[in-house]
Amino acid sequence: MAKDEVTIKVQRFDPSADKVPYWQDFRVKTRPGMTVLDALFEILDHQDGTLAFRFCCRAGVCGSCAMMIAGKIRLACETQVSALGLDEIRLSPLPHQKMVKDLAVDYTHFFDRIKKVKPFLVGKEPYPDREYIQMPKERVPINEPIDCILCGSCTSSCTMAWTSSSYLGPAALLKSWRFIADTRDTIIDDRLDILESEEEGVWRCHTQFNCVEVCPKKLNPTEAIQRQKIKVFKRRLFGKRRRKA
Repeated sequence: MAKDEVTIKVQRFDPSADKVPYWQDFRVKTRPGMTVLDALFEILDHQDGTLAFRFCCRAGVCGSCAMMIAGKIRLACETQVSALGLDEIRLSPLPHQKMVKDLAVDYTHFFDRIKKVKPFLVGKEPYPDREYIQMPKERVPINEPIDCILCGSCTSSCTMAWTSSSYLGPAALLKSWRFIADTRDTIIDDRLDILESEEEGVWRCHTQFNCVEVCPKKLNPTEAIQRQKIKVFKRRLFGKRRRKA
């Protein structure tokens, strides 16, 4: 193989036509700065127009192109081919997700989990004419969780999410912490009620840090889950304490 070429080995599977997944090889001519997503477009445009994968922003913001790249969950748009240093790059879809086709998975269940934690701010009434005031030091606790791009990498890497379809998973629990830690939110007890469930909530987390390892934004869902465990435990000891409006 020429030095400026790489083999992209893609796991193919069409549920409407195939019984089992299979691997297909594509040879792609590389160029400086080429990402894995660029390579997929090269294949789609010039070799096989039936190849299916997700993308949107191409800038590491939307999370749509999360997939298994060379044995690790990464964003295709942020992963440069040259940085992998491989002659053959294996691509497969996010693990333990329902397949749509090839590298595209069905995010329906993932977003159903997100919806369960009420991923929206519930501010105090009456609503202000402009915005709820928040001081810089009050913003600090949500600086990290607010950066979650909902790519699904953490949930796909979580063995607890693999073994329990009802478990909220690290992405949803990071999202719940984003609002529990927000001083402007007023339904903290309602949120903790959701997290107390032993099957669905925070106690299902076994602190394996898989979610931390694969997060493309270097966030720490495990820490957020542990902080919520503390709040749930304290509430069991001292009773409900609703945040004052």
